[in-house]
Amino acid sequence: MKKILMLHGINHDMFGKRDPVQYGTITLEQINEQLNELANELDVEIECFQTNHEGEMCEKIHQAFLENKDAVIINAGAWTHYSYGLRDALAILTAPIIEIHMSNIHAREEFRHHSVFAEIAKGQICGFGVESYLLGLRAAVAAVK
Repeated sequence: MKKILMLHGINHDMFGKRDPVQYGTITLEQINEQLNELANELDVEIECFQTNHEGEMCEKIHQAFLENKDAVIINAGAWTHYSYGLRDALAILTAPIIEIHMSNIHAREEFRHHSVFAEIAKGQICGFGVESYLLGLRAAVAAVK
């Protein structure tokens, strides 16, 4: 069975409370439930991880490499735009990386338009709310077939 890691970044534990115009009212727990349901349908295993600590995120990425995860989906939040540490950790992976965002980062503040992960990601999905996560999982499964 293919093993996929879903990485949720900084402030994502506040989904459902934080800026409902951009992120809706869905909680992180509800997003993970939907991901687990879809993973079951697609016959893959998904592990979901969230942290507000950049070093912990790097450690989880290193662990994904050591455990030979088949794909990594990442919504790093604000780290997307400036964390070269996370970018370097992700670059270690040999598995495909799918970058996702609930909001359309290209239609928001200018600093959000740039992703330091873009060059190493298989692709980016943004602007579809919770559906971005589900599309990201489908893209990850397609990438490892």
